[in-house]
Amino acid sequence: MFSLVRRRARRTALALSAVAALVLGAATATGAAAAPAPVKQGPTSVAYVEVNNNSMLNVGKYALENGGGNVFDVAVIFAANINYDTASRTAYLHFNENVQRVLDNAATQIRPLQQKGIKVVLSVLGNHQGAGFANFPSQQAASAFAKQLSDAVAEYGLDGIDFDDEYAEYGNNGTAQPNDSSFVHLVTALRANMPDKIISLYNIGPAASRLSYGGVDVSSKFDYAWNPYYGTWQVPGIALPKAKLSPAAVEIGRTAQNTAADLARRTVGEGYGVYLTYNLDGSDRSADVSAFTRELYGSGAVYTP
Repeated sequence: MFSLVRRRARRTALALSAVAALVLGAATATGAAAAPAPVKQGPTSVAYVEVNNNSMLNVGKYALENGGGNVFDVAVIFAANINYDTASRTAYLHFNENVQRVLDNAATQIRPLQQKGIKVVLSVLGNHQGAGFANFPSQQAASAFAKQLSDAVAEYGLDGIDFDDEYAEYGNNGTAQPNDSSFVHLVTALRANMPDKIISLYNIGPAASRLSYGGVDVSSKFDYAWNPYYGTWQVPGIALPKAKLSPAAVEIGRTAQNTAADLARRTVGEGYGVYLTYNLDGSDRSADVSAFTRELYGSGAVYTP
């Protein structure tokens, strides 16, 4: 759990972020700050960034050659964790030092993307401790974790939460196996807490197959769902319209460019509205990115360091 000292430290950091944001706002008045990029036509492009190794700012370095619109529409901070407190036997939201650094420096790591019109979402991932989205013992426990998530979104000025039910290792530390009610209660509470924010689903793990309980189906509470297997085509098994689904998934720099192009072509041809990418790093990946932007938007991509 977060200590009082850590909370005060974060509040101090956020106060500094607020001051920086005011400075950026003043710069906007003089025309010096970034303005939202031109609107583009086509699917929503998503970029996961491993912040243990790479900067979130990489997402904002790609624009379309034709028209100048952002290549990426959603940037995902990868990743916070759901951890387990063995003393209190409760799950809690944990940030490693790299995620914490991004959040504490929101003025320079997150706001520049948002000023360009890019949404910034926090991914939450299991951490080998037995705590996961699918094994809360009660509705109250699920709601308590949902509040931690929505509080983090509010505190750091984020645009939403992404669920990735991997590496929980259900059963560790004496935790329960997945149950049918847990994720439904969690998503229901989170949507109630943040009705206008993004909730997305990395379509993997026990939680992804437990979207209905007691007559309640939470599928419609998600804004997006995507295929978690890079270099492949797989339609997520969730009752969302095509506009909110990404059957295509690519790992930038590892998925072959012709495969990325084929998946993008199929995305457009079959009427899907999202295209998922993973592991955007600090290199000039304009050739890899252009392979799919030409199919999605009819334009190559330009990288600006």
